[in-house]
Amino acid sequence: MAGRRRTWDARGGWRVRFVALWLLVGSLGGLVACDSRSETDTASADVQQLLDRRAAAVLAGDAPAYARTGAPAEFTRLRALPLAAWSYRLTALHPTGDGEATADVQLSYRVEGIDKAPLNTGRTLSLTERADGHWYVDADRPAREAGQQLWDQGTVTAVRGTHSLVLGVGQSTRTLSRYAGLADRAVPLVTQAWGGAWTRRIVVLVPKSLDGMAALLGSPASSYRGIAAVTTGETGGSVRAPADRIIVNPDAYSVLGDFGKQVVLTHETTHVATRTATSAATPLWLSEGYADWVGYRSTGRTPTQVAPELARVVDSGEVPDALPVDADFGFDGDGAKLARAYESGWLACRMIADRWGETRLGEFYRAVGAHGTRAGAVEGALADVLGTTPKEFTALWRDYVRAQLG
Repeated sequence: MAGRRRTWDARGGWRVRFVALWLLVGSLGGLVACDSRSETDTASADVQQLLDRRAAAVLAGDAPAYARTGAPAEFTRLRALPLAAWSYRLTALHPTGDGEATADVQLSYRVEGIDKAPLNTGRTLSLTERADGHWYVDADRPAREAGQQLWDQGTVTAVRGTHSLVLGVGQSTRTLSRYAGLADRAVPLVTQAWGGAWTRRIVVLVPKSLDGMAALLGSPASSYRGIAAVTTGETGGSVRAPADRIIVNPDAYSVLGDFGKQVVLTHETTHVATRTATSAATPLWLSEGYADWVGYRSTGRTPTQVAPELARVVDSGEVPDALPVDADFGFDGDGAKLARAYESGWLACRMIADRWGETRLGEFYRAVGAHGTRAGAVEGALADVLGTTPKEFTALWRDYVRAQLG
């Protein structure tokens, strides 16, 4: 009987205790989870404070304070960069054990006198928690999907022009000053042609080599072999977007003569000026053709001098049936095909300027970009601005190509 009572009592008691045990386990689990989250949150807060101190040291130019956060080499590489803002935001912390972790970080910075809004880029930091209980940076590198920043490649040298800031790695001050001179001549040329409200200042990045250029763009070097320069930026963005960067391929740019160097930099500066009027609706024949039109506008060069590859085709009795499509501007290794695409776009823009006037050419460019989507953009601008149709425009362009290059 006593056993049965104990069994009965025990069953009743176990029922109560079973519930209580689950509540206790649940509470302990909550406490354990809370403690785990608390530890992670504490570590994240500590790392963010580390990043805040590191950013403050960069802006203050305080080398000792920067060194106290770890990995001091980056500070020397950054010193010449004129900064108006520099900050880090921790987006994820990944402990790897033994007091080590990897941090995903968003770096935001603004170049003084150039950027109206911060430029954002992903970074991956390796961290160590030392015996003093503080975190330190062991390494700072681009995130997996992000391109390098110029200082990742070495110590940055800066040269300011009247309308430009030239930043280089592995380049002499004298060489960078030449780039600044070309840039300072390009800006007024573009402003004269385009007008409009644009910053009228450009940033030129000059890495040490083609490989350095490709690393900044996060692409294979083969994609840009033979390309003298490219412009990166936010097409269709507001005037508050970060300033575009003109990135030079010093291997290709250096073999150009003074004339070619000026045309290339004026072309790229045009992309900077037209950025807010360029959108997904803008075909490459128009954006690249317009940039070439500005580049050659005041040079006095003849169509045959500017468009030799297209002239060869015309000399053989063939005139392209249509304007180039975007795919024709791809860097696929066929230099002659690429040249013909650029030359065709240039002649189309030159024809508009000759037939309808330079002002109407600018209005046409803006009207196409304002459409927002590709479908109907060119057709609508041809009708509204130039009073023609795609079929008529193509026929006029073919006649113009034949007349100018034949």
